[in-house]
Amino acid sequence: VDLILMDIRMPVMNGLEATRKIREFNSTIVIIAQTAFALLGDKEIALAAGCNDYVSKPIKKTELIQKIKEYVNCA
Repeated sequence: VDLILMDIRMPVMNGLEATRKIREFNSTIVIIAQTAFALLGDKEIALAAGCNDYVSKPIKKTELIQKIKEYVNCA
């Protein structure tokens, strides 16, 4: 796994909590948070939880591809 697209709102555990759990055992995996319910300050909260980046839905294909290329070696 090179990258995780983490939805912020999930049924059992929210994406921020899941990110914190992942960071306990993997500090290098790239995690990009995504949400359809973007509010002011959400990006900062996601980054503080350990996400590398943040996108809000609807996700623009070109924006997502660019972010992935920034983090993953797509040679």
